[in-house]
Amino acid sequence: MPEYVADEDYQVVRLRDGRRLSYAQYGDPDGFAILNAHGGLACRLDVAAAAPAAELCRVRLISPDRPGVGRSDPQPGRTILDWAHDVTELLDRLDVDRFAVMGWSLGGQYAAAVSCALPQRVARTAIIAGALPLTEPGAFDGLPTIDRTYIRMSRHAPWGARMCFRAMGLAAACAPRLYGWLAARDLGPADGAVLRAYGFTTFAHMSQEALRQPHGVVEEYRAMVRPWGFAPEDIRVPVDIWAGTDDQLIDPSWPGELARRIPGATLHLQAGGHFLAHLYYRDIFESLRS
Repeated sequence: MPEYVADEDYQVVRLRDGRRLSYAQYGDPDGFAILNAHGGLACRLDVAAAAPAAELCRVRLISPDRPGVGRSDPQPGRTILDWAHDVTELLDRLDVDRFAVMGWSLGGQYAAAVSCALPQRVARTAIIAGALPLTEPGAFDGLPTIDRTYIRMSRHAPWGARMCFRAMGLAAACAPRLYGWLAARDLGPADGAVLRAYGFTTFAHMSQEALRQPHGVVEEYRAMVRPWGFAPEDIRVPVDIWAGTDDQLIDPSWPGELARRIPGATLHLQAGGHFLAHLYYRDIFESLRS
């Protein structure tokens, strides 16, 4: 059984290799299980706002921190596909057999990995504002400038990247409203509106938790550009690709390309930006339940 800890927003299991894996749960504890793969510079808390929709849709939303993120122990040298092993252990401990998986932004790669590795257990997948494999020609250049910078720093000057992430975490802790306001200003109108509705201090709390282990965030960026270990064409479960028509953070060709390459995938182009999941949680959950 999971090892429950005092802080009510997360629980912990100890994996077979001794690492601790932290996670949160939202919605209906007896509902259909959906595993969440959080985005980059985010953590298990990035779907906390989905709790009412999960309750309404009778969904048990399980949101783990990846290694080195939030309260999970690091795993140096990990790959995208390695995440499927941690997920398998977690869901076995929670007595979850059949489930759906969703991943937002960077988490889309991890949702794809779980789908490819566990086709007998994954009922359906949602990739939300996701990217192509960044090892493919030209894909890296489709990332926002800030992500390209953090990737280069994490690979070639990790000490500098750690300092940046530590400073960001301190800013989120010491000036949460300002931190959220600056993020909303820089993300563009569509996503700025989502963050204002979400709450600047709530966003800052999520960011502070995501950045509590700067060395782990460095490893997140290193893993982002390692080979997936599979291709989009290898996925054999039903997949929904969700994308915002006003998303300013990903290459606009990526959603259609993912939908074309993943066998039988369905493309959902919706009004919204990179944070479009906040506008469509109920639709995403109902599609995953189907």
